[in-house]
Amino acid sequence: MPLIEFRNISKNYPGQTVALHNVTLNIDKGEFVSIVGQSGTGKTTLVKLLIAEEKPTEGRILLGGWDITTAKAREVPVIRRQIGVVFQDFKLLPRRTVFENVAFALEVAGVTAERIKEIVPQLLKIVGLEHKNDRFPKQLSGGEQQRVVIARALAHRPEILVADEPTGNLDSINTKEIIELLKKINEFGTTVILVTHNREVVNELKRRVVVLDGGRVVSDQARGRYVLS
Repeated sequence: MPLIEFRNISKNYPGQTVALHNVTLNIDKGEFVSIVGQSGTGKTTLVKLLIAEEKPTEGRILLGGWDITTAKAREVPVIRRQIGVVFQDFKLLPRRTVFENVAFALEVAGVTAERIKEIVPQLLKIVGLEHKNDRFPKQLSGGEQQRVVIARALAHRPEILVADEPTGNLDSINTKEIIELLKKINEFGTTVILVTHNREVVNELKRRVVVLDGGRVVSDQARGRYVLS
């Protein structure tokens, strides 16, 4: 059984805007999948549906066999603990240190201070920031800030990591480092979904590529390339 199943998903917004049309897509546990396309093709809408921020107009989304399209509001936090999300804009708390930014994700879930002291250093070591735990976001480079975001996204040891344009604000060197980090996380067994319009990144990965255009899946290749038509 696939870990994630999008079954005939459509999403319409007021004013007859069709963001997604009849999208069917399966993602297996442990995959690294790039979802690509130009701006406005439905990539971000797909992410919002997966993390239950929005509901589809039609169709079903299954997460480990659980139909999350029928999930109640109280169940949404359970869904989101299974899915870590990394955005283009870092959304770090400026007055909290690196350690405190990562710890915050655990604090709001009720994790004890003692357990947080164990978990956070492990996460910072994964992303290579164990020596900068007392720095503030403004003291970090863009690439380092994105590493903090990734550490925070991994706080609940999610099965799935969704990276939505994670390199959009980074230069080519930091972009390469972040992609290598995502590959490393995938090797640990985490399913990684990279949402991007960066052709160079996708083509260097040589992993599965799903291309969206006009809210539809127009290509799905196991070791694909992203070529603009």
